[in-house]
Amino acid sequence: MSFSYTLWFAFFGLILGHVPGAVTGAVIGFIFDNLRHSQRKNATPEVGGYVGPLFTLLGAVAKSDGRVSEAEIAVAERLMTRMGLDAEQRKQAAVSFNVGKQPEFDVTRTINELRQWVGMRRDHAFPVLDVVIETVLAEGNPAPEKMAILRQLAFALRVSDMELMALMAMKGYAWNAGGQRGYGRSQQGYGSTGGGYVPPQRTPQGPDPYAVLGIERSADDRAVKRAYRKLISEHHPDRLGDLPEDMRKRAEARASEINAAYDRIKEQRGFK
Repeated sequence: MSFSYTLWFAFFGLILGHVPGAVTGAVIGFIFDNLRHSQRKNATPEVGGYVGPLFTLLGAVAKSDGRVSEAEIAVAERLMTRMGLDAEQRKQAAVSFNVGKQPEFDVTRTINELRQWVGMRRDHAFPVLDVVIETVLAEGNPAPEKMAILRQLAFALRVSDMELMALMAMKGYAWNAGGQRGYGRSQQGYGSTGGGYVPPQRTPQGPDPYAVLGIERSADDRAVKRAYRKLISEHHPDRLGDLPEDMRKRAEARASEINAAYDRIKEQRGFK
């Protein structure tokens, strides 16, 4: 359990009221730390609770540009295999996928279900996004409708555009969210506003290490190290608990990409 509140409240109590203030502050901080720990523990998602809404969303993403391709179906089938779904579970996943394919399907409710499943666990948000990104990129440079759903999901899971750009970079795609004039946040969420859309582009030279760490090339060495420590902490597979092996492997792959990006930058800059 983290004791950050305990330490901070004790520190401020010491400044304001010397030793008695530090003791009082520590007690108050400890109460907050316990409350936060209980919330996080209770927010741990139920294994398997995401399967239905996840495949429903994959169907919606696949159909969002008007047609479902063989590549998008193949992504869904590979996911079923990697998740170790049995025959009945595969059948239910296929039904969910087909529900998402229906004309005028509204993704908002499904995204809310995934948000409720993730709860306060941001480390569980990244594997969900990773799966959806696979479908978004199944045919290469994605249509704006696909990116609109992806950004709406990321926003609901409290993942910023910068973090989403980093996840795309790990897949070998360069994407500049700030330059997307074709996107605007409407009352319904993220949606295409027409004109100026530039899709994520595959980078033949491999992932940009700075994009993977979510930093500018102008960042100083201290900022590089800080970004690395933050990312490796959030994406470490040991944080995932008892989630399915497929999600753990995705976390391991992301951690490997983060380490590789950091090593490339260190080599280029000559620091340890």
